[in-house]
Amino acid sequence: MKRIGILFIITALATTIIFSGCGENNSDKSESSTVESSKAKISQPVSKDNVSSKDNESSKNDESSKDASKASEKSTESKTEVESSWFDDAVFVGDSVTLKLSYYADNGSLGKAEFLCAGSLGYGAALQDIDADGNVHPTYEGEKYTVDDGVQMLGSKRVFIMFGMNDIGLYGIDDTIENMKTLTSKIKEKSPDVEIYIQSVTPMLENMQLKDLNNKSIDEFNIKLKAEAEKLGYKYLDVASVMKDEKGNLIPEYCSDPEAMGIHFSDDGCKVWVEYLKQNVE
Repeated sequence: MKRIGILFIITALATTIIFSGCGENNSDKSESSTVESSKAKISQPVSKDNVSSKDNESSKNDESSKDASKASEKSTESKTEVESSWFDDAVFVGDSVTLKLSYYADNGSLGKAEFLCAGSLGYGAALQDIDADGNVHPTYEGEKYTVDDGVQMLGSKRVFIMFGMNDIGLYGIDDTIENMKTLTSKIKEKSPDVEIYIQSVTPMLENMQLKDLNNKSIDEFNIKLKAEAEKLGYKYLDVASVMKDEKGNLIPEYCSDPEAMGIHFSDDGCKVWVEYLKQNVE
């Protein structure tokens, strides 16, 4: 599998744009990404292996461990799983959250699936022209592609899309839904036989929520996303459902950057994600 993530950082004090390739895909590396609010893009370095809360919060850890156990049970309840090879002709499209999944999938858990993902990518950014200044289109084997061109180039039979984290705060829920419809229409226009799977946006840690991007707005977006996806004949996958605790927040054990952004997944989180996909794609 080939994939390159792109780090897109904008701070409120500077307008310098820095691009960085994600390098080799190995589980010991660190990753960075951005979450866009309506006024700024927030970017902080995150470690993939940092999945614990602070040592002095043992009571919270005990509670979240129970939540993680419950979520894991929900994802494995007597459902028939497809084989990893089922994903051989699939491509996963997304931002830095999906980029982490691409690292995890090096273990073969998603067969030979391809990945087109980049930090800061979203439904809105994916609609930019390939030559637009500051675009964050994904790179495959050294060449940039728009999502619709990339899916066509790979000849994928199934495309799994997870966007929204970088859209909700910037465009609002309704405009993000419209951008989803436009992007998927472009994909179907160039790859008419491809099956489209729309994945929900996943939750954030409770203490990392923002004014314009938080678990409440994510839930509201996912409700509309599900309705529109099903109306268009796409399969909707509620990945968020197995990532939440009882309060609707990201389970700490599933988070790799609890001191940074609170949105990216640990290997435990990716494992639950993959299990959910295998049990719900058909």
